[in-house]
Order: sequence, then C-alpha cells, then structure tokens
Amino acid sequence: MPTSAAAKSIDDDADSQSRSIAAVERAMDVLLYFGRSGQPDLGVTEIATALGLTKAAVHRILTALRSRDLITVDATTRRYALGHAAAALGRAYLARTDLRAMSAPELRHLAEHTGETATLSLRRGDTRLYVDQVVPDQELRMEVTLGIPYPLHAGGSSKAFLAFLPKADIEEYLSRHPLAPMTDRTITDPAKLRRELTSIRKRGYATSQGERQAGAASIAAPIFDHDGHVVAVLSVAGPAARFKPEQSDTAAELLAAVERISAQLGYEG
Repeated sequence: MPTSAAAKSIDDDADSQSRSIAAVERAMDVLLYFGRSGQPDLGVTEIATALGLTKAAVHRILTALRSRDLITVDATTRRYALGHAAAALGRAYLARTDLRAMSAPELRHLAEHTGETATLSLRRGDTRLYVDQVVPDQELRMEVTLGIPYPLHAGGSSKAFLAFLPKADIEEYLSRHPLAPMTDRTITDPAKLRRELTSIRKRGYATSQGERQAGAASIAAPIFDHDGHVVAVLSVAGPAARFKPEQSDTAAELLAAVERISAQLGYEG
C-alpha cells in the first residue's frame, strides 16, 4: 500500500497532468479560432468572448503561441494574426494532400447514386484532363480516357474550370485560343461563351449536351482550396439519351460532394 505522502504525490501529478492537457486544449482552441474566424486579425477581447475564456487566459495563450511563431502581433494595433509557423503547417498539409485519394469516396458515391460515370479532372495550363473515374455497372455507359488534355471551352468539366478563373484570365485565354469546335454543339462564339460562364458562376456548376463528345451529357462543379482557387473539378456524365443532369437531383448531389472535398482543403465559401 502506498504511504499517504506517496498517494498525495500521485494525486498531485495527475492533477498537474490534467491541468497541462486543459491548457494545451485551450491553446489549440485559440489557434483554431484564427483559422475559422474569417478575419485577418483578432483582438484579445474578441477571442475571449468567442471562446468563453478570460482575457488574462487568452493573453497568456497568445504569448505562448507567439514564442513559437504560430501567432504574430501588430505592435501598433495590438491585434493578433497567424504567424509564419502556422502558415508552414498549412503548406505542409496541402503538400501531402492527394486529391485523387480525397475524391475517390465521392466519385464512388456519385456513381452509385446517379448510375452514371463520375470523373475527376485537373487543370494543366490552358487545358484540363481526366485523372480518375468511377464507371457504373451498366451496359450503356460513358467511359473517359485519362490523361488526355482538352481545351477549357468545350464540355462541362472544362467550362467549370474556365468560369471560376479571374475575368482577366478568362479574357487572356480567349485572346490566346480560337474557340475551335470539338462537335457541332461546342460554343465557338466568345460573347455566347462569356454569357455561359456568367451563368455557371451564378449556379455553381456547368452542364454540357454533346459539346465535347457527341451523344454525351454531363454536369460538373469545381473544388476550391483554402484560398478560393479551383484545384479540380468533379463531374457526372452519361449518354445524352438517358442522362438529363438538370432534370434530376444530380446537381444537388454533385454540389454536396465538391463542398465536402473543398472543406477538407480549408475552403469556407
């Protein structure tokens, strides 16, 4: 049996450990609040109110985080912001992010729930290419070729990339590339394409009826990173005779899928 002094020492150690864990948890709460607040900097009172902490506690936490360069302070305004060490953590996470692995469950979900082919596309300069797909078990189905570059003006996935570029980048693309037709339904008039891109931005997704491949229909939506840049596009495609993207709940399913992936990348739009 431990002596009373030994028992007290064990209790003291356990209390000290519990306090240390609680202090770490509060520090993490403060750090995470900077990430989700949506503001470039914060004051002590704002943080204390939001997290239900005393201002003295918040000040101690901020001092500790500053010592590790996770937080920085403006000497004039006394407002705090994320430091370069926090930015380094974010970059390290993004460098390890595998969009194909992250998107795979959503592709399977979309293919299962729509009965059509779900695809993932990445942009390469003024082109985009399919990098993954899940094909449904149907006799009549769409199947894409991975790794082939396509222009950004033809088809649902391509237009989903182009529509969410800055307007100056869209104009540069139009000045560099004639809108060559891939089928008789490809949009080749710049003014018409600009109107189409505006509509895509408003509703959040693009559709295509045979614009890239005759007899195919598709709906596509962008995946955003933490800076609001489009890093990939998910689409659902099928034979035009059967697949009517805007006459089903496919758009809602697709938008929910890209929202979940974008959230994993830190997007809070």
